[in-house]
Amino acid sequence: MDLLANLADGASIALSWSAVFYCFLGVTLGMIVGVLPGIGPLPAIAMLLPLTFYIDPSEAIIMLAGIYYGGQYGGSTASILLNLPGTPAAAVTCLEGYPMAKKGRASVALFMTAIASLVGSMVGIVLVASFAPVLARFALEFGAAEYFSLMVFALFAAAAVGGSDILKSLSMVVIGLILGIVGQDVTSGTFRFTFGLPAIADGLNIVAVAMGVFGVSEIISTIAMRSHATTFEKFSFSSMMPTREEWRQSAPAMGRGSAIGAVAGILPGAGAAMASFVAYAVELRLSRVPHLFGKGRIEGLTAPESANNATAQAAFIPTLTLGVPGDAVMAVMIGALMIHGITPGPTFIAENPTMFWGLVVSFFVGNLLLVLLNIPFVGIWTRLLQVPYNALFPIILVLVSIGVYSINSSVVDIYLVLGFGIFGLVMARLGFPPAPLVLAFILSPMMEENFRRALLLSRGDFSTFVTSPISAVFLGLCLVALLIMVFSKKM
Repeated sequence: MDLLANLADGASIALSWSAVFYCFLGVTLGMIVGVLPGIGPLPAIAMLLPLTFYIDPSEAIIMLAGIYYGGQYGGSTASILLNLPGTPAAAVTCLEGYPMAKKGRASVALFMTAIASLVGSMVGIVLVASFAPVLARFALEFGAAEYFSLMVFALFAAAAVGGSDILKSLSMVVIGLILGIVGQDVTSGTFRFTFGLPAIADGLNIVAVAMGVFGVSEIISTIAMRSHATTFEKFSFSSMMPTREEWRQSAPAMGRGSAIGAVAGILPGAGAAMASFVAYAVELRLSRVPHLFGKGRIEGLTAPESANNATAQAAFIPTLTLGVPGDAVMAVMIGALMIHGITPGPTFIAENPTMFWGLVVSFFVGNLLLVLLNIPFVGIWTRLLQVPYNALFPIILVLVSIGVYSINSSVVDIYLVLGFGIFGLVMARLGFPPAPLVLAFILSPMMEENFRRALLLSRGDFSTFVTSPISAVFLGLCLVALLIMVFSKKM
């Protein structure tokens, strides 16, 4: 009864005309910047932050949150149509979404990502509404050793995503880990592998890496082959509908992906990218036809999409109840609240119940608006595939360059995306999968930081990684996953 009363209290805020307007504004902007390769929700939130100074704090956080999870919806569009992941989490969508588009099933892929995103978001919302304080206490159980072991487990999941060749997958993981330590050392301040370039002192740009190895490599390959093997489809609303078998395959995949994403969202720093990779790896391992993955399997598309959207909603739990931002976007959210004199932390819900429950109800409103916005746009997005490729690829490259440059205002990032495009093309020709590299690159700095912190706290005692029950469980799962991969290869 308390939950219903709290939701009713939140509805009085979230369903007001002004709150619905700001929610609509936020999700629409989020969807648009999500579609544009490389832009992402963070620049949009940063640009609109001054606007929040003049509006009600509850409406301000509703609008900013809408941009954040709206970007998760839009991020899959460029991945499916053009193989361009605008965000790290959208890189997994390329693996199955782009092959579906090449088969003339882009509208089905776009429709199912909208449905999967809605399902994942709703699971995340229910968690936020029902268990926020309890789950926040659970997140506190994770220390440096637990986070390190969790990320090692995620890397094994990434290796599983790479396919049947374990050595090639693990090789890409190692390359990703090495690329991730480029830049200034957090502890000593020493510059590592920067070769005297100040532009990469803070590390390589993740968007440049992801779009290079996935999107630009595909563009170069297509230009070199002088063909674009995409089957054009005549769009209609009936063409968006998946088959009954695809619905059957998608339903449990969305459930599993949502659960994985919700857990990842609760843990500060885990992030949507890790949740998406793990969700995809789980589907790959559970599938009776793993050899068909990478060729347009619907469950390989819907599980990661559910995961990254569940993460986006659940990420508000540690942000609001612990005051611990999981990523840069959540850090800006905390800044927006503090500007209004509101400090996130253990007392946030008790001191600001109307704002918290208004935000929760706005999640329901925003996600329904996003589905209503996304489905009619499916026909517009699929018509992009009818543009002649020799006219389309220069536009794509310009958008990629603008998106990458806008993040750090660095010309070096444009050269990086081109360099990683060539690297991705060579690796693809040699049969090395790009997905493990991207996740390893994302996790590398956090892995190093937590590894060193755990050893500092334990005074150099490596047993700290197995004496912690949570850490030991994750390392045990890694060992099991390794044994499964080895024995399945031999069989």
